[in-house]
Amino acid sequence: MMKFFQILLDWYMANLNYQTIMLLMAIESTFVPLPSEAVVPFAAYKAAQGELNFFLVVLFATIGALGGALINYCLGYYLGRPIVHKFAASKVGKLFLLSEEKIIHAEQYFIKNGRTSTFIGRFIPGVRHLISLPAGMAKMNLRDFIVFTFIGAGLWHICLAVIGYYLFNIREEIFPYLGWIMIGLGVIFLIYMIIKAQKDKKAKKE
Repeated sequence: MMKFFQILLDWYMANLNYQTIMLLMAIESTFVPLPSEAVVPFAAYKAAQGELNFFLVVLFATIGALGGALINYCLGYYLGRPIVHKFAASKVGKLFLLSEEKIIHAEQYFIKNGRTSTFIGRFIPGVRHLISLPAGMAKMNLRDFIVFTFIGAGLWHICLAVIGYYLFNIREEIFPYLGWIMIGLGVIFLIYMIIKAQKDKKAKKE
């Protein structure tokens, strides 16, 4: 198991470049559950090695995030609330870990915080990748959406990149335990998904 994770990590790091960073972050900003924490810190780690540039990592990650956010914005803008909610409740939507509850939560957050929600939401898990949908459904001014999203995503990526850069400096201490850390995170995520599915199932029965 440890060897498999090491091979997977080596392959991932070898293929992590500006193009893949931008692509992965674009995916992360749509409704596909791909956390930015699994991309930017690793890219910044490569920057600390001298293989990438720290500032370009942040820039390409932010451009990718903005691209993905614009996809969600356009979906919300042109499809409208009923279709977005219907998709979230469909079998396809569930494959992407979507639900009407999540969409409603994102909508309520957007209504409560207004335009700045596209900025603040970039720092909040569970809201980050969905906040663009209610922004589109509310037909938020596109220029404001782009500005708030770019700044919010940029600051979030700087935070993640600093963490990745710092990890390079303590690599000797953490590398012997990296495989176990990855396994532990995987188990925690799996437990979270099981608990979440049970809660959703219970809520539907009620």
